[in-house]
Amino acid sequence: MTIRWLSLAIALSISFPGIAADKLPETGKQFPALAGFDELMRNFMRENEIPGAALAVAKDGRLVYARSFGYANRERKEPVRPDSLFRIASISKPLTAVATLQLIEQGKLKLDDRVFKLLPHKAHLLKGGKIDPRLNDITLAHLMRHQGGWDRGESIDPMFHSIEIATALGKKPPAQQDDIIRFMKGWPLDFEPGTRYSYSNLGYCLLGRVIEQTTGKNYEKYIQAELLKPLGITRMRTGKTLPAQRAPGEVTYYPRGQLVGLAVTGPNLGAKVPRPYGAWNLESMDSLGAWIASAPDLVRFGSAVDRFEKSKILNAQSMKTLLTRPKGHFGNDEKGKPDKTYYGCGWSVRPVDGSKKPNRWHTGHLSGTSTILVLRHDGLCWAALFNTNQTLDKKRPCKKIDPLIHKAADAVKAWPKHDLFKRKK
Repeated sequence: MTIRWLSLAIALSISFPGIAADKLPETGKQFPALAGFDELMRNFMRENEIPGAALAVAKDGRLVYARSFGYANRERKEPVRPDSLFRIASISKPLTAVATLQLIEQGKLKLDDRVFKLLPHKAHLLKGGKIDPRLNDITLAHLMRHQGGWDRGESIDPMFHSIEIATALGKKPPAQQDDIIRFMKGWPLDFEPGTRYSYSNLGYCLLGRVIEQTTGKNYEKYIQAELLKPLGITRMRTGKTLPAQRAPGEVTYYPRGQLVGLAVTGPNLGAKVPRPYGAWNLESMDSLGAWIASAPDLVRFGSAVDRFEKSKILNAQSMKTLLTRPKGHFGNDEKGKPDKTYYGCGWSVRPVDGSKKPNRWHTGHLSGTSTILVLRHDGLCWAALFNTNQTLDKKRPCKKIDPLIHKAADAVKAWPKHDLFKRKK
């Protein structure tokens, strides 16, 4: 391990001394009617010793709150700003799902298209091995709903086995998307496609390749041009693994829990490195977990999905598909009654009694980052982004803060009429 990497590991592995005692910097315009969000964030940051965070809130499509707290980089005392970029991890999946639904609207794909009839990847088989015939039954709907047949609890999550996969294929690490698909195409499925839910990063990796195969364009470039730019979102991009390639305005990530891992990429391949900076290959995770974004841009995207009739991001049929309750586990409980929560196409969904709209959300988690995007039934949309992955009591910040934001939102007596989206940058 080089001196440079060792220094970085030491800097990132400390228990963030002084956060609880020092007054953290705050940026972004304050509004008296929304002071409850300020108080919530200050207390949460202090009590959990969070290095840095950003929170954005929209009401009926208007950005009413965009503030940040703490440090984007503690060593340089650089504060987080409302437009700071964070790794959003699995909140990348709603982007991929919406783009897929758009292509279905355009008649370029069908919900029941078989994914391996769309993709040309040749399976990597061990001598005497055979392709699982059930692979031919996996549809785009199965992938969007995590029902493709892979269960990472029973086998592996291939997105985090880069060296092993590259080695098996006789290639230099890190394994790229096509390598991972070829490798997993030679593995047997863990269950019959469509029969139950099991969260699958591989499924969304496949959807990214379907988008590329269908459009003839690079996944990232297509999402930027066809999904984000029409919404006025211009800074979102897929992130890079190594700190030297960090995007302008991107925060530094401070892991808790497991601090180091073996590098699968970069100049220190096979050596111990800080987990956020080489223990996996972010570039291969584009369509499932590699996007970086600011909190306001995520809220702009979420509000467009929530107000699809106005934004035209999706049509009514696509929204119905997105919200359809799947069959099997996570669609129904063991007694056959509907679960309170289920996974639609790219979103977790919870119906709300007395409301035509359900709550929809997605969280994201990687070492050094924790994120949540919420679309509430009453026209509220918020995004909370953190540059660490654990609170002091070893919980994910995104999940711990979620009920607190709901409570703060419920306490607002009158929502301001301003729209920060319309203000000049």
